[in-house]
Amino acid sequence: MEVLIKPLITEKMTAVTEKYPNRYGFVVDKRASKSQIKKAVEDMYEVTVASVNTMVYLGKRSMRYTKTGFQTGKKSNFKKAIVTLNEGQTIDFYSNI
Repeated sequence: MEVLIKPLITEKMTAVTEKYPNRYGFVVDKRASKSQIKKAVEDMYEVTVASVNTMVYLGKRSMRYTKTGFQTGKKSNFKKAIVTLNEGQTIDFYSNI
């Protein structure tokens, strides 16, 4: 199971990281536990994780009107993890671009 799916680089998460410089967000596998997320972040980014907070988001329903009528759909569910690192440690997501 791939624990970390992708880092969250959104306006809201960037504002959190600016206010608390040692907090980062990730989209993770829905079955992953906090200890698995902690181990995956420590192994991938070579940092020490102080705490992990998780949230499960339900997918939103969407509907649009087209020539053929109403089209309905649903965005997928996902789990988000906010990882707090120890003081003085950072993660640079843009280092390998």
